[in-house]
Amino acid sequence: MASSRSQQLVEELKKLQISSPDIQASAIVSADGLIIASALPHNVQEDRVSAMSAAMLSLGERISQELRRGNLDQVYIRGDNGYVMLIAVGEDAVLTILAGVNAKLGLIFLDIKRTAAALEELI
Repeated sequence: MASSRSQQLVEELKKLQISSPDIQASAIVSADGLIIASALPHNVQEDRVSAMSAAMLSLGERISQELRRGNLDQVYIRGDNGYVMLIAVGEDAVLTILAGVNAKLGLIFLDIKRTAAALEELI
């Protein structure tokens, strides 16, 4: 049963990447920083991505609360070579995606919200 659920999670990640070609990689990470499922390139270290994703979401939640900005919706980081976006999947997981520098962010935000809702039902 667990392996079929893992396969369903990976399939959701693959569907996300097919529907949004600007998304280069994706992963679902537990709130404590462990990888749940991923569609990351081989040159990306899953354990590093998972630990940093959980830390960034936690920090984003604390900042949002401390500065009275309400509940955290998403965190995104823009670098010279593209974007890292994080969105909560329920209370126990994080969806992390990597997108290219010319990504259409509005479309990606819609797709990751839809995917996060679908993943929440599976987790």
